[in-house]
Amino acid sequence: MSSPDTTRAARLQSLVAQARSHWLGLGERERLTVLIGGTALALLLLWTVAVQPALRTLSRAPQQLAQLDAQLQQMQSLAQEAAELRALPVVPAAQAQQALQAASTHLGSAARLVVTGDRAVLTLSGVPPEALQAWLLEVRGAARARPVEAKLQRGPNGFSGNIVLAVGAAGS
Repeated sequence: MSSPDTTRAARLQSLVAQARSHWLGLGERERLTVLIGGTALALLLLWTVAVQPALRTLSRAPQQLAQLDAQLQQMQSLAQEAAELRALPVVPAAQAQQALQAASTHLGSAARLVVTGDRAVLTLSGVPPEALQAWLLEVRGAARARPVEAKLQRGPNGFSGNIVLAVGAAGS
């Protein structure tokens, strides 16, 4: 009894022998045509599988590197700003509340502020994005308050919803 490996080996040898005899049976022109076709097919396969994807990656690398550098700079800037804010002294609760009230008056009747302990809730009704951004910057700097929760919806007149802020020692 022969093993499956020897059967496969014998079958492979038989196929190789048939291919060799067929190759030798071809004329010079036919062999040249088969060689040129095989070489062209091998080059096409090499280009498609190895060279083209590598060239595509190399051409995109500078753009991706520039994007990653910009993101890194932005993150470093934000980290530096956070460190600077942490280093600032805590604003007393009364002063923080006054700063919040003053900043909120700039929003007009579209905003209502309620301060309870170390939390402040700002309710918005159609506040423009620029005004909301300016308000956030002002309360972060003057009152050292930080948003801990926001439920906002953007409408045609601006933002509506609530922003909850941590004020005083909890806000730093």
